Amino acid sequence: MPRLIDVSDEVRAEIGDDEADRLLAGATAPDRYDCTSCRAPGDVGLDPTATVLFVGEETAVLAFAHSRCIPSQVIPVAEEQLLGAVASINQPRAESYEPLAPAPAAVPGQEPAAAVLGVTCGLVLCKYGPHAGAPRAALVVEPTGPVGRPGSSFGQDHFVELLREHGFDQVADVDQPPAELRGWSVLMAMGQLHAVLQPAQGGGTVAWWQAHQPLQVTDAWRSAANQQGEVVMYAAPAGSIGRQPREDLMRLAMDSAAQRGLLLGAVLPLAGT
Repeated sequence: MPRLIDVSDEVRAEIGDDEADRLLAGATAPDRYDCTSCRAPGDVGLDPTATVLFVGEETAVLAFAHSRCIPSQVIPVAEEQLLGAVASINQPRAESYEPLAPAPAAVPGQEPAAAVLGVTCGLVLCKYGPHAGAPRAALVVEPTGPVGRPGSSFGQDHFVELLREHGFDQVADVDQPPAELRGWSVLMAMGQLHAVLQPAQGGGTVAWWQAHQPLQVTDAWRSAANQQGEVVMYAAPAGSIGRQPREDLMRLAMDSAAQRGLLLGAVLPLAGT
């Protein structure tokens, strides 16, 4: 039976022609696998399958995914995250989920102690756009304090300005989804949220935000992200939204931030290159 395996040029360049040919022939590919994106079972004889190479500073891990979930590609991952992911592959999947627990990460250009980003995963309903009326996977990003530019005075908040310079648009109405931001993406690996990636100088991507530990997401969130192939990211300056105990209260806080001109957003492809 032929193997429905795709090895992209960038994966081939990393693993070499001989290994790529063995994969295509099925010699080194498993018959069945758990998709590294949606975690559902896959069969290389029945399902078009993509090879996904996660590359750290010293470690590389080849994984398999449904081609409908993620294309064959090379994804840079922090070494400690990659080692943690490898260690967790054979561990039972945790079902607990804390949707409002912030995931701290250093804000780019700042000392780690200056500010951290709180990231909340949730579902949002938009009344317009190609997925109108359907639950959409969303990230809400809010720093714990002011985010300044290098050299700026302490306490000055340039978070909104910095996001605008990166291409994020102001969201006047949460019912209307923001535009797609090309070059940016949301990295899901092994069913968990790892990072928000941005274009790097000279090509490729780098992490704009990266979880200290991969974040569990709900099945509904992961299903919406996989089905639509994208995630809606919202961001607001410190104190604009706050940590809300329920998604309905989070939506009210987002609506309020939008009305005050403090909410920015963009649609980011899922696991984009």
